[in-house]
Amino acid sequence: MIKNENIKLYNGVSMPRIGFGTWQSSPEDAYKSVLWALECGYRHIDTAYVYGNEKEVGRAIKDSRIRRDEIFVCSKCPANVKTYEGCIEHFFETLKNLGLEYLDLYLIHAPWPWDNIGLDCTKGNVDVWRAMVELYHKGLIRAIGVSNFSERDIEAIVGLTDFKPMVNQIRYFIGNTQERLTRYCQNEGIVVEAYSPLATGKLLENEDIKRIALKYNTTIPKLCIRYCIEKNTVPLPKSVHKDRIEANLDVDFKISEDDLKVLDSIHDMSLDRPYRS
Repeated sequence: MIKNENIKLYNGVSMPRIGFGTWQSSPEDAYKSVLWALECGYRHIDTAYVYGNEKEVGRAIKDSRIRRDEIFVCSKCPANVKTYEGCIEHFFETLKNLGLEYLDLYLIHAPWPWDNIGLDCTKGNVDVWRAMVELYHKGLIRAIGVSNFSERDIEAIVGLTDFKPMVNQIRYFIGNTQERLTRYCQNEGIVVEAYSPLATGKLLENEDIKRIALKYNTTIPKLCIRYCIEKNTVPLPKSVHKDRIEANLDVDFKISEDDLKVLDSIHDMSLDRPYRS
């Protein structure tokens, strides 16, 4: 079953094959949904400092009474933080918010501030990365990575630190798979996490996806999640509804090569983001 499967990072750490996302979840919704997710069998929880729900995520983890070493917890250093000191400060605040002694995965949330997409922040990213490498070597983080980083962004920090990210969490779904970047990461041994695997609901009316979902007697959300798994990425579906949270784990089926080719051919330009490389 998918909830029992793991993918191994290049440093040997095992990460659950599917995660549970909390982006855009209010603190109250985050608490309830994470608790439900853990009850359903998720063991990989994704949050971020800027989501404003770390405390509630941490409370749900504690209230689940599941052993800490059985839950893989990821959070992120804010995209606007581009100093060594700022990263250290926010990391320890995140630990305090979550009520944890260590993180399983910590990411740089983006290579640039969200209000200035495309800005060259190489120096700041290197400073933050050095702080994260230090925290990793101290045993406070089991794995470190990046999010929304392009090939060039990754090569810049690796070139100046000689330390490669273990994960790149990117926007990834049927119709927008960032194919070149995904191929680069996977060739480099960097695991790709797929956030917004349902394109925040925008794939639910796609006729091609509907037709293939019917063929497998499944739903569009489940097909979209399974597609990400077939592409060797780690999907991070989210919901605040208990039945959907549980349903999103029911993806133990295979998509045929022919159907994967059809899904690969879908491209909706309206869902592209104008990120400047």
